[in-house]
Amino acid sequence: MRLLILGGSEFLGRALVDDALTRGWDVTVLNRGRNEPPPGATVLHGDRTAPDGLRALGGGAWDAVVDTWSWAPSAVRDAARALAGRADRFGYVSSCSVYPLPSPPGTTEDAPVVQGSPDDDRGDDYAKAKHGGELAAAAEFGPDRTLLVRAGLILGPYENVGRLPWWLTRIAEGGRVLAPGPRDLGLQFIDSRDLAAWTLDAIEKPLSGPYNVTSAPARTTMRELLEACIRVTGADAQLVWTDPERILDTGIEPWTELPAWLPPGELYDSLYRVNVDRALATGLRCRPVDETVADTWAWLRTIGGRAPQRPDRPSPGLPREKETRLLES
Repeated sequence: MRLLILGGSEFLGRALVDDALTRGWDVTVLNRGRNEPPPGATVLHGDRTAPDGLRALGGGAWDAVVDTWSWAPSAVRDAARALAGRADRFGYVSSCSVYPLPSPPGTTEDAPVVQGSPDDDRGDDYAKAKHGGELAAAAEFGPDRTLLVRAGLILGPYENVGRLPWWLTRIAEGGRVLAPGPRDLGLQFIDSRDLAAWTLDAIEKPLSGPYNVTSAPARTTMRELLEACIRVTGADAQLVWTDPERILDTGIEPWTELPAWLPPGELYDSLYRVNVDRALATGLRCRPVDETVADTWAWLRTIGGRAPQRPDRPSPGLPREKETRLLES
């Protein structure tokens, strides 16, 4: 399989390259050269936002393309248009965020989605940008040759958003740690390596159309996630479980200041109770939370304990003084 990955040096893109190389595929990566992909891939450099950003692709041809782009849909449009006659299939990594908020529990791939445009050249709204990317890919390759991977929350080694790395770093510091309740609140996420494996399987089968790709709802819980962090770090940390109402009353922001946590309610139902029957029926496998946590901690230790941060995302996490103020109140 000759595979072109647009991206391929950070987080999910890196997981895709690793998995494809393990399969013995011929992998080409196009990126801006800021980070190096795993060894074994052919590396081409180009800035997709520049007028000649795809020039490095030359006259190459591939069996499939996977695009992880998260910004202006016009970049997806331009790449898909340039490659439509030189690749058999196009896989676009989208997001479950394309469903409007709030969405009911059990949202399937047939549910309504937000508005989006393939010609949007700004990408200011993440959900609209992702749907615009979907429209761009399908318009150039056609629905039968386009795979739309609607990912949920992605965690795992090489994470450059900082959610799980923040929890691991905070818990490794020890002491009393604010733990957002309820402790058995279900989480729905996918390890980047499992997302990569399913995506490449789907390309190879081949599958087309949209798929919600994340774990089954409540496959793990907040308690299991944080206790796994304690185990792998070996920290002397005490989880102080705190009711959602008390957390919200102090002005602490879910999701951003307490990464991956949402209190029960409409937003929780929209993001953490998505229907994934279609992906499960096509072979999606999700590893235990302990493995994701342990491997992320092992990776963090190799880079000095500080995860890289995407420049377009604010660093998540709760300021220590804000945590202390709640714990001592």
